[in-house]
Amino acid sequence: MGVPMLSGCAGAQSMLDPAGPSARAIALVWWWMLGVAVLVTLGVVLAWLLAMRRGSGPEGVATEAHAARHGQRWIVGGGIVLPSLAIAALLLFGTPAGLHQLPLPASWSGGGAQGVAPLRVDVTARQWAWALQYPDSGVRLQNELRMPVGRPVDIHVGSDDVIHSFWVPRLGGKIDAIPGRINVVRLQADVPGTFRGQCAEFCGLNHAHMVMAVIAMPADEFDAWLAAQPREGAR
Repeated sequence: MGVPMLSGCAGAQSMLDPAGPSARAIALVWWWMLGVAVLVTLGVVLAWLLAMRRGSGPEGVATEAHAARHGQRWIVGGGIVLPSLAIAALLLFGTPAGLHQLPLPASWSGGGAQGVAPLRVDVTARQWAWALQYPDSGVRLQNELRMPVGRPVDIHVGSDDVIHSFWVPRLGGKIDAIPGRINVVRLQADVPGTFRGQCAEFCGLNHAHMVMAVIAMPADEFDAWLAAQPREGAR
């Protein structure tokens, strides 16, 4: 049964099948959260079984005062101390992973190629399509993002109408596309291939069809492709 369940962790839209540092950081946090959740669940089940066993006979009947003290210990330990420690650990462990998603210098986030300037791509969402522009070259695309392998790409996301959400699960986290505002998320592909991008915020009747093909190409092939594209006015 385990093999069929794990097969769901792969696929075009699985964040557990990462192909870049941003997505890998998210997947690592997820696996740690799953492991801790399993341990906590097993601990709760074990405590329940012990409690059932101890209270199954006359000798297991506790006095009212003893029951009150025992209950207070469980409330403080299981209701305050344990959740506080879990939240603090998640914050300390998850915050560095979040740095991979931000347009920070590579030395800060621990990801990206050292000394390589990020590529900027402007993405405008509208019902129900993605308009993309490479501002340094003036190249424009529709529902297709091309990026070089091994180079960080800063995606500047906005919207022309309602709130959308830009997400390429195998390459990084999601970011909302909000009218009148520009949000930035950093992606990077470590391997060439075609990945699926999806609007992750319900935005109308055709929301499910608002998809994007993300094509990661070797750096030299990307440069050749970019040079061959028609320009519409660079920044």
